Amino acid sequence: MNSTCNNDCPAPPDGEGSVQVSMDPNLHIGKARVFAIYGKGGIGKSTTSSNLSAAFSRLGKRVIQIGCDPKHDSTFTLTKSMVPTVIDVLESVNFHDEELRPEDFVFEGYNGVMCVEAGGPPAGTGCGGYVVGQTVKLLKQHHLLEDADVVVFDVLGDVVCGGFAAPLQHAHQALIVTANDFDSIFALNRIAAAIEAKAKNYQVRIGGVIANRSENTDEIDRFNNAVGLNRLAHFPLLDVIRRSRLKKSTVFEMEDEPELITAQQEYMRLAQSLLDGVESQRATPMKDRDIFDFLGFD
Repeated sequence: MNSTCNNDCPAPPDGEGSVQVSMDPNLHIGKARVFAIYGKGGIGKSTTSSNLSAAFSRLGKRVIQIGCDPKHDSTFTLTKSMVPTVIDVLESVNFHDEELRPEDFVFEGYNGVMCVEAGGPPAGTGCGGYVVGQTVKLLKQHHLLEDADVVVFDVLGDVVCGGFAAPLQHAHQALIVTANDFDSIFALNRIAAAIEAKAKNYQVRIGGVIANRSENTDEIDRFNNAVGLNRLAHFPLLDVIRRSRLKKSTVFEMEDEPELITAQQEYMRLAQSLLDGVESQRATPMKDRDIFDFLGFD
C-alpha cells in the first residue's frame, strides 16, 4: 500500500478487501423508482415485497418485482406458480442470452405486476451477484425497464457478501423488514451498516424500517431512535397474512374481513408514501457488542 497517498488518490473500489462479483458501473435501470427490500431470513420480505408491488400496481404504476433468492419463491403469490429463473433459462441456451425472449423469464402476475426470479448458483458455488447483474442486463436488453415506474428487488436473508448486496447498486432506497425481537433487530443493525457502506459509492440510501409480524414495536422504535432510523409501516402478526401465503395470493385477493382490510390499508399507505417520497435516512449502526448490550432485557 502506498503510504504517501494524498487526498487526490481515487476512492477504493466497491468491496475492496473482500472477494465478490465485479459490478458493471454502467448498468443503470433508468427512470423507475427502485426499492431493495432486506431483512433477516424468514422475517417476511417476500410477503412484504409482493403485497407492496401489488399496492403500487393498484395505484396505477407499472411494476417489476425481481426475486433475488436462489429459492425463487419471491413472486409466487403474484403469479400463482414457481416461475423459471433467469439462471435456469440461461443454462437452457448455454448462456447465449441473445436467444432468449422476454416471455422466457418475465411473467405477468396479479394486476399486471411483471415478475422475475433471478435464481442463483447451487449452494456453496458461484456468486448471486452475477445472477442479479445478468437479470438487470437482460431486462435492459429487451427494453423491459423503459416503461417501468417501480422496480422492487426482494433480496434473500442477511447481507453477507457483495453478491447479495448487488441490488444496492441499482436501488434508490433500501427498506429493512424487522420484527420486535433480538435476532431481527440485530440483523437490522448489520444490514443498515452494509447499506451505509454501499452509500459511499452508490446512490442508495436507507428509506426506513418496516415492522412485520409484531404486535408491538417498542424495541424497534428504541433502536431506530438510537441509530437515526424511522419506522415506515407496521404489520402485526395477522393470521390472514399467513393464510394468504398458503392460498398463493396477495392480501388484495383474499375474502374481506376486518384484519385483512387493516393490512390492505397499511400496504396502500406505505406504497403511496414511498411514491410521494420518504426522506432518506443516514444511520449510525452500532458495533455488534454494543447492540448486544443495548438489546438486553431485564
